Amino acid sequence: MVNSEPRPEIRVRKPSFAFGDVPRHWLFGNARASHLANALNLLFPAGERFFIRSVRHFLDRVDDPALLEDVKRFMGQEVRHGMEHERFFEALAAHGLEFRSFLSWYERLAFETIEKRSPPELNLSVTVALEHFTAMFAERALTRDVLPNNAHPAMRDLLMWHACEELEHKAVAFDVLKKVNPSYALRIAGLAAGAGFFVFFWLAGTRHLMKQEPRDKRAMSRQELAEARKHNVLLNGEFLGAFVDYLRPDFHPAQNDNYHLARTWLNEHASAW
Repeated sequence: MVNSEPRPEIRVRKPSFAFGDVPRHWLFGNARASHLANALNLLFPAGERFFIRSVRHFLDRVDDPALLEDVKRFMGQEVRHGMEHERFFEALAAHGLEFRSFLSWYERLAFETIEKRSPPELNLSVTVALEHFTAMFAERALTRDVLPNNAHPAMRDLLMWHACEELEHKAVAFDVLKKVNPSYALRIAGLAAGAGFFVFFWLAGTRHLMKQEPRDKRAMSRQELAEARKHNVLLNGEFLGAFVDYLRPDFHPAQNDNYHLARTWLNEHASAW
C-alpha cells in the first residue's frame, strides 16, 4: 500500500513513567506473557544504542539536510526509549527477578563480539531490518486492544509511546542505507541476520526469566495456549508476514499507510509530553 500521508515530524519527547506499582505478572496476569514482554524490555536499551551507533557511523554520507535532521531526531528518540526501558529494570529487580547475568551475556555476544566483527554496512542493514520489525510491533500495539485491556497502565503507556515514535521514524535508517549502499543483497543479508539474532535473544531472555518462576506458573492451560497463539507474533504468523513483506525489491517503510495511528494516540495523550 502506498502511503498517501506526509511523513510526521520526528519529535523527541521526554515522558517519565511510574513503575513502582507494576505487578510481577503485569500482562494478562500471566507469567509467560509478562516475561515475553519483559524479555523485549531487556533487549531494548542496548539494542537502541546499537541502532544509534549503526546509523551515526555513516553521518558523513548523509548530504540531504532534511534526512540529516531526521537522523538526529531519530537518535534522540532512541536515546529516550533506552532510558525509559532501563528504568523499568528497577521494577523487575523489586520482584526478585535476576536479569543482570542475561544482560551481560547478551551484550557481550551481540555487541562486543558480533557487532565488532561485522562490517558497518551490515550492521546498518541489520538495524534497518529490526526497525521494520519494531514498526510491525508498533502497528500491532496501536490497532489491537491487547495493551489497553490487559496491561498495567504504566507498561501500557510506555509501550504505546514507544510504538508511536517507532512509526514516526520508521523510514529513517532505511533512507540512510539507501544512500550508503542500496544493494538488495545487503538489505536481505541484514534481514536474515537481524531476524535470526532477534528471535534467538528474545527467546533466551524469556527462558531466563521463566526459569525463575515456580513450576506451576510455567505450565499453560489449553486456554492460555490458545491466547498465546493468538497474540504472540512468533506463533500467529505476523513476524513471518513482516519478513516476507521486506523481501519485495521495491519495499520502503513509508509504503505502509499507518502514520495516522501514531498521530492519533499522541494527540490523545498530549498532556504527557
